[in-house]
Amino acid sequence: MAFKLNSETRKLRTPDNSTFKFGRRDVPIRKVDLEGTTLGEANMDGTISLDESVDENSPLGRQVVRHEKSHIEDIESGKAAYSDEWVEWEGTKYARSNGKIKYNGTWYVEGSNALPWEKKAVRAENREHYA
Repeated sequence: MAFKLNSETRKLRTPDNSTFKFGRRDVPIRKVDLEGTTLGEANMDGTISLDESVDENSPLGRQVVRHEKSHIEDIESGKAAYSDEWVEWEGTKYARSNGKIKYNGTWYVEGSNALPWEKKAVRAENREHYA
């Protein structure tokens, strides 16, 4: 689950979700060199990876962090999960391969607004609740 400008592929960072604290506002943010046009990623360990090029205090940075915090909230609540091979949303697993996710019979580029978890995260981008 990533805020990106184009397609990307990545490896799962950390699958251990034992450190989750649902509803927390202080999600750890790691500045990393993300591949391609990806600006942010919500990780299964409850952290957010933010591309080194993005100032988290800029309008774009705040937008990316709010987007990823929405994904973190979904992961912590059990509504969402992911691995390198699948994305789970509301109890259903969807295949994931080569930067795409098969949702309802159609392969979508990761981050597509056609995916329900991305629609929710896009709505969160401008909400102060995720600031």
